[in-house]
Amino acid sequence: MRAIIAERQGGPEVLKLAEVERPTPGATEILVRVHAAGINPTDWKSRSGGGRGEGAFPLILGYDVAGVVEAVGPGVTLNRPGDEVLGMPLFPHFPGAYAEYVVAPARHFAPKPAALSFEEAAGLPLAGLTAWQGLIDTGKLTAGQRVLIHAAAGGVGHLAVQIAKSLGAYVIGTASAAKHDFVRGLGADEVIDYHVADFVEVLRDQPVDVVFDPIAGEYSSRSLMVLKDGGVLVSILPVEEAAMKEAEARGIPTGFTLVEPDRLALTAIVDLVEQGKLRVELDSVFPLEDAADAHRRSETGRTVGKIVLRVVEG
Repeated sequence: MRAIIAERQGGPEVLKLAEVERPTPGATEILVRVHAAGINPTDWKSRSGGGRGEGAFPLILGYDVAGVVEAVGPGVTLNRPGDEVLGMPLFPHFPGAYAEYVVAPARHFAPKPAALSFEEAAGLPLAGLTAWQGLIDTGKLTAGQRVLIHAAAGGVGHLAVQIAKSLGAYVIGTASAAKHDFVRGLGADEVIDYHVADFVEVLRDQPVDVVFDPIAGEYSSRSLMVLKDGGVLVSILPVEEAAMKEAEARGIPTGFTLVEPDRLALTAIVDLVEQGKLRVELDSVFPLEDAADAHRRSETGRTVGKIVLRVVEG
């Protein structure tokens, strides 16, 4: 099968198209013919030596998979050949999504919504689960609460806005001015242009119950200034020690949320798609062989929505 191999640690130039052996499903596993694979920052961070991905070079990167079940292993009853599925299997171990086939546990996948193309579906699992687990499992966000979502137009952020709105929360997002209409279109009640306004000053007199922070660094410590005592700071990156101490003194949990495979949560996210409450915005779609260019695009940090590799044309 064709696959993109990261030959060694380094820049996008280490990604090469190669022919490798097609995997075979074992007990409780399925073989998925990959139609599209999502690009996530953890991919290129792992490629360059700083990500959460686990695996030895040379390796096949990629977590997000959307495709069709080709074969099932012994004991699998959830799937049969021909099923359309999506998933983020094996995280933090790489399932090798930048390839024509992937083998992984059947229960790390969910049915693909008919309303989504394979490319859209490939942008959903990791970012969607990150938002869901952060807002619901860690943040305990409920109807009527106020939530601040940083980088609201990004891959994770744009899904977090929609998930928060589906819960009945009052959503405030940060984004550049050019992205405000997009973020409002997702359901945000307020959008703050971080280039011209300090979100701390804007929200100081109207503190929030939950902050969802995909940026960390100084954003974590500054976000504490707009959180109610007893609120929750949800970061998908490690929080600085000084911020953690300040939060602890105010009774604010600072859960560092590392996403996990979760069929039940992924199925709930799919349900939101089918109810018309959640959509996936595609920033760009690259053919498999242009994975290096997709990484370069992702590393700019200026995307709107998700970047995806198309593995099957048409």
